[in-house]
Formats: sequence, structure tokens, C-alpha cells
Amino acid sequence: MTCFATLTASSHHWSSAENQVADDSLRLIADYTHDYSIESEEAYHTARACLADTLGCGILALRFPECTKLLGPVVPGTVVPNGSRVPGTSYVLDPIRGAFNIGAMIRWLDFNDTWLAAEWGHPSDNLGGILAIADYISQTRIAEGKEPLTVRDVLTAMIKAHEIQGELAMLNSFNRIGFDHVILVKVASAAVTTAMLGGDNNQIINALSNAWIDTGPLRTYRHAPNTGSRKSWAAGDATSRGLFLAFHAMKGEMGYPTALSAKRWGFFDVLFQGKPFAFQRPLTSYVMENVLFKISFPAEFHAQTAVECAVLLHPLLQGRLNDIASIDIETHESAIRIIDKKGPLHNPADRDHCLQYMTAIGLLKGNLTADDYEEEASQDPRIDALRDKMNIVENKQYSIDYHDPEKRSIANAVTIHFNDGTSTPRVAVEYPIGHRRRRAEGIPLLFAKFDANMRTHYSDQKVAELKSLFLDHERLCAMPVNELMDKLAE
Repeated sequence: MTCFATLTASSHHWSSAENQVADDSLRLIADYTHDYSIESEEAYHTARACLADTLGCGILALRFPECTKLLGPVVPGTVVPNGSRVPGTSYVLDPIRGAFNIGAMIRWLDFNDTWLAAEWGHPSDNLGGILAIADYISQTRIAEGKEPLTVRDVLTAMIKAHEIQGELAMLNSFNRIGFDHVILVKVASAAVTTAMLGGDNNQIINALSNAWIDTGPLRTYRHAPNTGSRKSWAAGDATSRGLFLAFHAMKGEMGYPTALSAKRWGFFDVLFQGKPFAFQRPLTSYVMENVLFKISFPAEFHAQTAVECAVLLHPLLQGRLNDIASIDIETHESAIRIIDKKGPLHNPADRDHCLQYMTAIGLLKGNLTADDYEEEASQDPRIDALRDKMNIVENKQYSIDYHDPEKRSIANAVTIHFNDGTSTPRVAVEYPIGHRRRRAEGIPLLFAKFDANMRTHYSDQKVAELKSLFLDHERLCAMPVNELMDKLAE
């Protein structure tokens, strides 16, 4: 059994947690994080692709001033010895601030990987904390004459963070109580970064319990009438908070073994109607193996297949936009709950979470890029004209298949009806290009996306060097983390 030791702070004896057995969920996650050995080479190869893609998304975000204004140290000019580097910049920060910077870059454009279940989220958001602390640990070890961490260590931490976040999301819905999914980023980051710092099971439980006590931010910044840019830096905030709690745990700060199950005051009674967390399957490497990549479009993932349908229909609309009478979009329940939006859209954060807006862009352009969410692009009057003609309906089978662990589809179908009574073919796409079922098709495109994203910031020579490195699995895995960060620094 996992028990908490009595902790002493100054002259105060904190004994209320002494000899309590930690909640099952805390012990399950801590034991997995500390003790489980990842055996799946598929998971490691997928994690390598995920690392490349996630870094590319962060580099692309450096084109956007609304993102870059948030980066750097809190106090201008601060440089930290052995500090964490922020890819694409000259910043050298304390690891907690570095985690925020990297996490904010990664998530800014809504273009990194996705996990969809009872809860949604983006497990690679945890890379903010993982990469920041791995760089700091590696440089510190080298200064002490020790061996640094390797990129394979980073991939291992990524696989475990994906698994923790993804399995908690499988059957437990936090959005239904109004919380944002980044609560799970904080929890997963707290667990894996504590382990990376050398924490034992008890210290991981201490960090985890404090993460759950924090609970999570409200989802209001993702929905009308308050949709705003916080949704683009919330994950950076969460992964940095997880690392903050990991540092506290490593200093001996106490934990709260029944933070979840305590009567009246615990998480379950306060927020989950007394119900404990449910887990669909053991913690292994399932989530990384099945993670969804956003390869084609920087769009909220529930809309990926709708945009793919729209792109396929685009050639049929040449010269016929004014003849459109209505547009039917069949989708799944989660998409209706999250991204079915009518009326004015006030900013890029609003637009990239609107199913109708994203589909309209695909129909008009035959593509969708990050620039299409910006103010100038949004002024095209044809976009709202198409939105006004869209009918969103739930396809019950799509909703069932969305939750089926053997399918995990994210289906949409689009049909366009014209004033003369004719219609386009009904175009349906069940599995987006980033789905596990389309890996052979998707991975080459994922690295093409990496190449294109990196070219927005680095020289052609640097991009070729980085792409060659990331395509060589064994060479990348063996590379010390600090050397990779050297290559990514400005």
C-alpha cells in the first residue's frame, strides 16, 4: 500500500495525512508513471512523429504576434543558469516559465495532436513541461559531470503523459461540469515531470493530489459569448503548473492522499456527484498508438473530416456559389456540443471553433490555413452567406462510432443542394487523415507538414538537417536532449 510520511515544515507538524492510503486513482497513475516499462515500438515511433509535429506547430506559431507577445521571461532580460531553451527563440528561462512558453507555442494554432472521448484534449500539450525540464536536467547533469537525458527519455515521458491524459478522458467528462480539458494536462504533467526529476511513487502522488486540488479552469473561454485567446495559452499554463507542483513535491511538500475521495470536501463529492473516476482499460501505451494527428488543417478536430468533405466538394462549386440553396452537415453529438456556432464570430479563437466557418472556408478555397481565421480573411462576405445556409444535424451512428474504442471515428458528411433542385453527391469521411487507420497515408504528409512549418522560421539548410534527424529514429532517440535544444534554439 502507498502511504504518506509525516512531513515537517518549520515548527509545524503536518500529520493529518499520516498513514492514510492514497486514493486508487492516485496510486494507479503514480505506479504506472514510476514503474511501467513501455515495450511498444509502435508507440515510440508514433511519439517521434508526434514530437516532430508538435515542435513544428510551435515554430509556426512564432509568425503570430498575439502568441509571441506572451513569450519570454516574466521579468525582461532574465537569464537562468542551465535554463530551459524555447525553440525558435533566444530565451533561456527557468523550467516552469519555459514550460509555459513551449506549451503556449504548441497550442496556439490548434494544430497539434488530439484525443477524443468523453473528454477531449491535446496530449502533446504536456511536451511544454516535459521538454523544459528535460533540457534543464540535461544541462545540470552535464555541469555535474553526469550523463544527460536522451530524446528517448522524452519520448517515454510523452507516451506516459499521453496515456494518463487520454485514459482519464476516455470515460470521465470534465466538460460536462464546465471544466476545460487542460485540467488533465496539469495532472499528466505533474506526474511525469515529478518522475523525470527522480521522484518516487509517494512524491508523484503528492504532486498529483495537489493538481487535482487545483481542479481546472472554466471552459467559458472556449464558448460564446466569451471565446477568446486564453484557449490558446491555457495548456501552457496547465503544463507549467504541473511542473511547479512537481518541484514542490521534490522539495518535500506534503500531498493529500484522499484529495479525490474525501467525503464532502474531496473532488468526487464536490464535482463528480460522488462518483470515482472510471478507466476503460489498463494504462499502457494505447493512447499514443491511437492518437489523432492534425495533418491537413489547423481546425478543431471534430471538424477535420467536415473540412475534408468540403475540400472534395470545392471543384463542384465553381461558378455555382450563388445557386446554393442549403448545405446539410451530418455530424456527431460532440461536434454539435462544441463547435456548432451561429451568429457573429469575434476573433480567431471564435472562428477556429466554428464548424460552419471551417466548412465554408473549405468549400470556398479548397483548403484551410491558420491565416483563414485572421480578421482580414474573415471579412469575405461569402463565408457568412454560406454559414447561413448550413443545417447541422446529428447522425446517431456517427455518435456511436465516435465512442467505440475499436473505431474511434470522427465522421462528418456534407451535401449541397442547389436552387434548381439538384444536389451534389453526399460526401462522407469517417476517419481523418491523422487517424491510426490512415497512418501509412498520413505519416509522410505529417513530415511534409513539419517541413513546411519549420521553413516559416529556419533556413532551408537547418530544416533539411532537422528533418533528416527526425526521420532517423535511432539517431534521434540516442541524441542528448540538450543537443536537440541547441539545434532548435535561435
